[in-house]
Amino acid sequence: MTPDDATTPWAQGRREAALELERRLNERKAAESAKAQSMIDAFLATAGTSATEPEPLAVQGYRGGRARTTLRGWYLKADHSVALGTDGGFYVLRADLSLRERLRGYTPSPVPPPLIVGEGGGDGETIDMSAALERHRRS
Repeated sequence: MTPDDATTPWAQGRREAALELERRLNERKAAESAKAQSMIDAFLATAGTSATEPEPLAVQGYRGGRARTTLRGWYLKADHSVALGTDGGFYVLRADLSLRERLRGYTPSPVPPPLIVGEGGGDGETIDMSAALERHRRS
């Protein structure tokens, strides 16, 4: 490959196509996150009267151990790997915990919520956000 190969019309076209594909993917993810966040906001608007009580959330270590957090909310998967905080944040509750974090606690950062909880997680458990939230509605 010569330096001129990187500037050929074909190479430039492939690069532009890849950038366009990435842009479209990011737009789709942002739209899905916005839709999921609106579901979360609707759930939280009525949670005081129609949802189960939020509970303290804990983070599970990749290599074992747990760490408490200052968060309260609802676990969205049976394995407690993701949760919705009372602040409206969507949290992944798995981390590489140090000994200090296991003893003193860990505060995860919220991430954009997905429409399908657990998608791509590898454990096989996936659930629609609406169904995950519905699990916490009082009967």
